[in-house]
Amino acid sequence: MASSSLVGHLVFPPENGHKSLSGYWRFFLASSPSKVPENFHDSAFHDSEWKTLPVPSNWQMHGFDHPIYTNFTYPFPFDPPFVPKENPTGCYRTYFQIPEEWKGRRILLHFQAVDSAFFAWINGVPVGYSQDSRLPAEFEITDYCHPIGSGNKNVLAVQVFKWSDGSYLEDQDHWLLSGIHRDVLLLAKPSVCISSHFISEYIDAPSTRLRFRYGIEGPKRVTCSTLHDKQIIKITDVQVDNCKILELYVEVKIDYSRETSKENILAKYTLEAALYDTGGWYKSDGYSDLISSNVANLKLNPSSSRRAVPGFRGYFLEGKLGVPRLWSAEEPNLYTLVVILKDESGSIVDCESCLVGIRKVSKAYKQLLVNGHPIIIRGVNRHEHHPRLGKTNIEACMVKDLVLMKQNNINAVRNSHYPQHPRWYELCDLFGVYMIDEANIETHGFDYSGHLKHPTLDPGWAPAMMDRVISMVERDKNHACIICWSLGNESGYGPNHSASAGWVREKDPSRFLHYEGGGSRTSSTDIVCPMYMRIWDIVKIAKDPNEIRPLILCEYSHAMGNSNGNIPEYWEAIDSTFGLQGGFIWEWVDQGLLKDGPDGSKHWAYGGDWGDFPDDLNFCLHGINWPDRTPHPAMHEVKYVYQPVKVSFLEQTLQIKNTHFYETTEGLEFSWAVHGDGWKLGSGILSFPLIKPQSSYDIEWQSAPWSTLWSSSSAEDIFLTITAKLSQSTRWVEAGHVISSTQVQLPAKRKFVPHVLTPF
Repeated sequence: MASSSLVGHLVFPPENGHKSLSGYWRFFLASSPSKVPENFHDSAFHDSEWKTLPVPSNWQMHGFDHPIYTNFTYPFPFDPPFVPKENPTGCYRTYFQIPEEWKGRRILLHFQAVDSAFFAWINGVPVGYSQDSRLPAEFEITDYCHPIGSGNKNVLAVQVFKWSDGSYLEDQDHWLLSGIHRDVLLLAKPSVCISSHFISEYIDAPSTRLRFRYGIEGPKRVTCSTLHDKQIIKITDVQVDNCKILELYVEVKIDYSRETSKENILAKYTLEAALYDTGGWYKSDGYSDLISSNVANLKLNPSSSRRAVPGFRGYFLEGKLGVPRLWSAEEPNLYTLVVILKDESGSIVDCESCLVGIRKVSKAYKQLLVNGHPIIIRGVNRHEHHPRLGKTNIEACMVKDLVLMKQNNINAVRNSHYPQHPRWYELCDLFGVYMIDEANIETHGFDYSGHLKHPTLDPGWAPAMMDRVISMVERDKNHACIICWSLGNESGYGPNHSASAGWVREKDPSRFLHYEGGGSRTSSTDIVCPMYMRIWDIVKIAKDPNEIRPLILCEYSHAMGNSNGNIPEYWEAIDSTFGLQGGFIWEWVDQGLLKDGPDGSKHWAYGGDWGDFPDDLNFCLHGINWPDRTPHPAMHEVKYVYQPVKVSFLEQTLQIKNTHFYETTEGLEFSWAVHGDGWKLGSGILSFPLIKPQSSYDIEWQSAPWSTLWSSSSAEDIFLTITAKLSQSTRWVEAGHVISSTQVQLPAKRKFVPHVLTPF
């Protein structure tokens, strides 16, 4: 799989191919759509008296309106699909010019995300409408911009609605904040260009095949609603440890609907592709010389071309890679794929690049497999949250989250409960984190309506629900970290979910499908995925021979307040029961917002602190980290139960087990320490042969280096601590970081009782 972006900013960005419009925009907040200033979108409108607002941001975090926190209660009168007339509406205006270098190119306006719905105008001309607070919208504006070189500034006006009918599908348990909260970009593309690609896998042993689906688009924009591509690749369950050759296939699609000639478009254009090695995941800098690390070239195979949908032609580029390094959360190996489109003169017309993680997700009886091995999900649920910025993301915060996760043995994240910032996926690919990507659908509040069915049971809601699932898959389909798609959260269960599941399985059978609604065991989920199920119940399901799916808790160990107390018992069950493959703690971080008190002090605010109603008070504070990412004490327990090296004391033997599925203990340094009655008695390096994945090593008691200390000590309580540290630095931590530490109480010695002699 691969991370991709139309902007292509990770590697080899097209020269002058994108321009950020983020910055300070003119802003006015109207109390309702009817109070919006007349003709505010016209070029001649005077906005000099308006205030400014940073884009991206949530306007509530800058003194406009106030934040609202509810768990499941809708924050407006419940009357679907209608929203109240008193609906705060943000009016935005900004100015831009098109770079001279873009002359003759198509101009696209790209919004990464806007909450909750919006109209956009260029120079007074409406260019589009979109809703879905967590996914992008893109409009072609070439014909509406002033001629390049005219010196005239273009005016972009945006009208954002706080509530829309789509808000009924966005009833998640988090802060409700509005506005343009992700970046806005201008993109320049040629008239015939690479528009999208879908990388799917066919891995076999000893040879491996990987198929890349690329799209080349003409002047007419292709969206998920107009491009109906059929997945034709069949995947079989195989072991892939020993694959020697990777066969690469890049499927290219060209839209030449505006071309005069309907002959083969490649009579005018040439396609090339190359794969580069990005360096080992274990390197602390993660960099390598891409130019000198070409590992595969891909060439056109005309015999593989096929007709797709009207106006498109399919082409395949093929190549081979020897001994590919596979991607997993333990070893996140990545390659860089570069695809280039050239014209008849040999000049580069367009290029795209993406990070490629070669890996395979497959099924076995009661197991989810990655590269042929069952994995254990040591996961957390993660909302997008910043204590000062609200729902606006900054890369430093994302990196901090991933560093903390990796340092505390967390290997998986569920995006709760919506698609997240596109950079988050790129970083998860890079750091090595398994992901459930979740559609922006939650209708929890319908449970309490008393008279209305969930939207999933109403065919009138089907287009909106399916669009959210389809758009998520289309945006994120090329990321190695995503091993599972989710149809949403707490939205009941019905035909609309079944239809969405059918579309996803047809589009991308290479991943699992997840949905908890309907009892977590419906036909629309490939995982039994309950939330907060008791330990004996998950064990009972795992031992049911008729249930062939693995069980992974989508939410468990709710972390509000003094909590997470029984997480060791959960993991005793998970570690000892076939069919249990882990779970996702609720949740990663307290959703507190930094607020100034009347005396100038600052505190973490929660629902109701702004006089907001309805509210659910401090129920938003249920993470294993404070809002500023300072770990709660429970994090130490999470790190312990999630640690990959397990130590147990058996009779006359100390057993050290490596629970990794791919890594040996080669990169670890083990040490021991003995304490008696609180005093350190001795310590040292613990040497033994490296332990292979899913294997153990037994240390006989009499030959252990601490044996003499134990036998000679007069202490009442003696404890042995075994520690495993990283011997090399990685992307997320310096060498010497403790990944596992276990303390066991040594068996009590038989006390010496002197024999008292009595005289005869």
